[in-house]
Amino acid sequence: MKFSYYPGCTLRTKAKELDRWARSSALALGAELCEVEDWQCCGGVYVSARDEIATKLSSVRALMSARDKGQPLVTVCSACHNVIKQTNHAMQTDKEFADKVNLYMSQDKEKREPYHGETQVYHYLELLRDVIGFDKVREAVKNPLTGKKVAAYYGCLLLRPGSVMGFDDVENPRIMEDFIRALGAEPVIYPMRNECCGGYMATEDPALAAKKSGAVSESAAGHGADVIVTACPLCKYNLVKNQSPVPVVYFTELLAEALGVKEDTHAE
Repeated sequence: MKFSYYPGCTLRTKAKELDRWARSSALALGAELCEVEDWQCCGGVYVSARDEIATKLSSVRALMSARDKGQPLVTVCSACHNVIKQTNHAMQTDKEFADKVNLYMSQDKEKREPYHGETQVYHYLELLRDVIGFDKVREAVKNPLTGKKVAAYYGCLLLRPGSVMGFDDVENPRIMEDFIRALGAEPVIYPMRNECCGGYMATEDPALAAKKSGAVSESAAGHGADVIVTACPLCKYNLVKNQSPVPVVYFTELLAEALGVKEDTHAE
């Protein structure tokens, strides 16, 4: 199975491990992530103003590239996924917005058919759940994470807005817990798993960001977690920076460990 893949900027710098383990684990599961050519920054945050077009064009180009290859588009970073998924939804549901975007795109050197949201967008976790299947993941596990208590941290961007993202139940998600079970570990359910870590406040109000991220990590630790897993580089940075009492890692690291490919990625 081949999928178009949008890594995003942070996975090229501070979050290389999130990218590396995602790629190697996908291959172990029979999926090939084909990086979108000449991709650009997604914008980092979805600007809700309907007249803001320019910041969304790079997402549309990635979506068009996947459509033209006849492949779904896979993302891993929570922020990139949120921006691309919301942009795709806008192209499907807002004709005025889509018309303006396609007018901009018609001026590109490479001429393409107008885009109207044809591409299927998956977060990597959705790829595991909805395409590969957690049963297949479980069968592929070589090093079960038996006895490890893992706290899934969803944060804001994977889940919200729920009507657009369609990722999971916003108030009571389970996809990451099901993923953890497939690896043989024990998921830790704790109250703050889908609350904001304060990441976007880190420069404006660092004290508040520290308070919010501290509440998340302390809640996980207080419910017996050995480790916290996340899909968001900003969440991971904020939790670690504010001295989480338990380690914080990307979910793809646990996947690579369980599949027995983590050692291979270090050797690259």
